[in-house]
Amino acid sequence: MMREGLQRGWRALFAPRMLYGWRHADGRWLAHTRISSATQIEAPALLDIGDHVYVGAFNLLDASGGLTIGEGCQVTTHCALLSHSSHQALRLAGRAYWGAAEPPGFVRQPTLIGAYTFIGPHVVVMPGSRIGRGVLVRAYSYVAGEVPDFAIVAGQPAQVVGDTREVDAAWLVAHADCRADYDAWVDRP
Repeated sequence: MMREGLQRGWRALFAPRMLYGWRHADGRWLAHTRISSATQIEAPALLDIGDHVYVGAFNLLDASGGLTIGEGCQVTTHCALLSHSSHQALRLAGRAYWGAAEPPGFVRQPTLIGAYTFIGPHVVVMPGSRIGRGVLVRAYSYVAGEVPDFAIVAGQPAQVVGDTREVDAAWLVAHADCRADYDAWVDRP
């Protein structure tokens, strides 16, 4: 009985929590953005994040090369959104990598996640990727490069397998009261 109480107390103190609100690098308070305490953010000053964003537990947001996450995005769990990579540079340079100003193969490029995009669990987004608005990235996908607006992508490497507007159409018929809000973000660039 005492052990169960200790375990419950430990979880209450140290379990991941959703932290509500985010102070943008420009000073704006984003009251509706939620980021788990168990998400690692590299270079938070270079993270350009919108309001109404949800970032779940156990993610890596690498903003060291610039990372933009648009309004209303959802990043589920165990994802890596990257803006730099040294894996090739380490292989090429070996021990000479450490201390090299610009080792060959080192990549640092801004990464963009468009507004109202959903990133499923265990997704890797490589540096320099540009994911459009309203995209659904299915679980376990590896995204490198460009993903068009409203695409559904899956696989390693991720390929377009559908269009979110087709999925949304049935919901909008059933919930016509959402149409104006949906059109407001879909129709703007």
